[in-house]
Amino acid sequence: MSASDATAKIFFSSPKFAVVGASTNTEKFGYKVFKWYADRDLPATPINPQGATLTVNGQPYPAIKSLSELENPKETSVSIITGPAITLKTLQEAKELGVPAVWLQPGTFNDEVLAYANENFQAVVAGKGGWGGEGWCVLVDGERSLAAASRL
Repeated sequence: MSASDATAKIFFSSPKFAVVGASTNTEKFGYKVFKWYADRDLPATPINPQGATLTVNGQPYPAIKSLSELENPKETSVSIITGPAITLKTLQEAKELGVPAVWLQPGTFNDEVLAYANENFQAVVAGKGGWGGEGWCVLVDGERSLAAASRL
């Protein structure tokens, strides 16, 4: 299964979101992706193994250390911004917790990771496609996907 506008719409149909790989470093994509959610007032939880607090537009967002700390993972779509080895472990945890949908940012997966994701989740947004040249990216494709899910 390849990503499409329909899978992105399913992703954004969840009531909650989490960003694995969220970073306090404003230059990193883990920060930029989390900020994208915060800028749109979407209920998103940053996930960082150090449990650091991200500050976006002057507002603090305490991070949790893993998906297992989410209040309701079965109602949470998860954006992932980690290397492929960490992404695979994250997907295995997400599957156990019942996470319905994942968005794998460019550079977070290889063929093995993508195959695992496609076999185990209702919706997977990843790979070729989207409006950018590097594949599906929340920063590039998120706005249109939010509109399709009637979240704007």
